[in-house]
Order: sequence, then structure tokens, then C-alpha cells
Amino acid sequence: MFVIPTIEVRSDERDRARGVVRWGDKHAVCALGPGGIQRDKREGDGVTPAGLFPLRRVLYRADRIERPKTTLPAEAIEQDDGWCDAPRDLAYNTLVKLPFDASHEVLWRDDHLYDLLVVIGHNDDPVLAYGGSAIFLHLARDDFSPTHGCVAMRREDLEALVEACGRATLLKIGA
Repeated sequence: MFVIPTIEVRSDERDRARGVVRWGDKHAVCALGPGGIQRDKREGDGVTPAGLFPLRRVLYRADRIERPKTTLPAEAIEQDDGWCDAPRDLAYNTLVKLPFDASHEVLWRDDHLYDLLVVIGHNDDPVLAYGGSAIFLHLARDDFSPTHGCVAMRREDLEALVEACGRATLLKIGA
């Protein structure tokens, strides 16, 4: 299997909350944050961070989809999984177990956005307070409405992308 070295994400010139993801000889439309792609990402700003990022791991809902075909580390989301988005908490921008006292996202969602997601290595080495949290590649809403800063794709496109990724694959967001 050929592993792609780099995935590229660029915003649409006419709508900064939409974009295109390119990997190998494939491409797919995506939703971005309403603020488009920017270098200076801050917690809660609605911006998708620009930069070159590693892909840390794949998380998925085993009750809804099969384990994705990928060489990236992959694990099933559990009902008590969350992601800390409280900038002053020691667990900021990490996976946490619920219940959790500080502000957090719930990964086990009623909708399908997190049925399959890839954790992007943004603001995690080191973690900086207010530098942005929970930046993922995940499933898009049917209307491709903006994310809170993530990159969202159709399920079949994200499955194909995840299958083509390896541990050395990098995600390049922006110019």
C-alpha cells in the first residue's frame, strides 16, 4: 500500500469556511471554521489553524462503523470520552474521561460528526493555554456548515484519506 506523505487543505477563495482536501491523486470538499484558515489560532475563535501538523491517531464509534483501515493508531471511542477545552486546566487539549469538571467536548455524540475522527497534532507538543483545542479531521454535516475550527469531510472521503495515511503523513493546512 502506498502511503501519502502529505495531505493539503486549502480554503475556497469565494467561501473561507469551505475548502478542498488533496491527497495523492484524490481530492474532496471540506468544511472549515467560519473564520477560514489563519496562522494565529486562539481558543474559541472559529478559525482553522494554518500550519504543518502530524496526525496523532484515529478515533471511531465502533457501534456505528467498523474499525477504519489505516496504519495510524486507532481506537474506539467510549461513552465516557471527552476532550478538555478549558485553557486553564492541566488536561487542556487532551482526551479526558467523563464526568469531567472543566469545560470539555463530548466525543460520544448523538449526531454522526465524531463517528470517525483523526486527532491533529495541533497545540499538543507543547500544549499552550488558549492555543486552541480539539482540532480534528472529522465527518461533515450534510450541508457542510462551518466547524468550530476543524476540517470536516464526507464519510467516504475521510475513510479513503485515513486508509491512505501512515504514521509519517503530515497535514498541511493553508498556503
